[in-house]
Amino acid sequence: MIVLSVVLALLAALGNAGASVLQRRAAAVDLPGLPGSHLFGKLGFIRRPAWRWGAALLVVSGLAQALALATGPLAVVQPVMTTELLFTLVLAAIVFRRPPGVRTWGAFLGMALGLAVFLLLASPTGGLETVPPKRWLLGAVPAAAVSTVLIVVGMRLLGSARAAVLGSATAIGFSFTAALIKDTLGRVSAGVEGLFTTWQIYTAAAVGLGSFLLLQATLRAGSLAASQPALTLGDSLLSVILGVALFEEQIDLGWRVLPEAAALGLIALASVHLSSSPVVSGKEEQRW
Repeated sequence: MIVLSVVLALLAALGNAGASVLQRRAAAVDLPGLPGSHLFGKLGFIRRPAWRWGAALLVVSGLAQALALATGPLAVVQPVMTTELLFTLVLAAIVFRRPPGVRTWGAFLGMALGLAVFLLLASPTGGLETVPPKRWLLGAVPAAAVSTVLIVVGMRLLGSARAAVLGSATAIGFSFTAALIKDTLGRVSAGVEGLFTTWQIYTAAAVGLGSFLLLQATLRAGSLAASQPALTLGDSLLSVILGVALFEEQIDLGWRVLPEAAALGLIALASVHLSSSPVVSGKEEQRW
């Protein structure tokens, strides 16, 4: 089942990467004849085919992620989702017709190696199928407070700073959406019809929609170089914490803490370099 969840998570990451590149391309230039300050000038990019295909890919990747969460631990699925940045590099190179340099490919391999080492050392296993309501309350209240502060602060910033801060808030939303989806799917054993009588499924839909809208604001605020590290790393690391705190998933620590931290550091460094690469930074988008 773990292998199946990893494969599904990889497919979901590929879908997210494709959606990111397509929507970034659609949002790169305002529609002609509409001033940038005009509401339709700001939102007109959603009428473009590239944006619509990106939205469709997000739906497909969401389904793949849901299936991955239903078959594997949260602490496995969400870290695997960091491969979105690797797929983004490859897809952006194709779309914007600019092959990555040697150092960028080195960062690519470094991130893949760091992720593999972390998962092998941490070996997330087990966990509850559903979460007791009290744990949701203890986890959701501080997360909502932090997210609110990040959004308020982010909207007062400009450019890369805004993208990074809003990206962090978006990551919190996505990680909690994943946890809520896993909790919802864990209740399938009680009957599919029973899912629609629980609050988890509606909360997951609301948080997911809010996170999707916040992602659009994040993409419009600045380049992928500013937002992508916060999105990918924030989501995966918080999901590991939620997997342990909410679902009681087990992670091997002890003597492995230092090499696990080193692997995470390698992922972070590679992520920063990859997202700042001209191939995925957004500099090529002006051609479109």
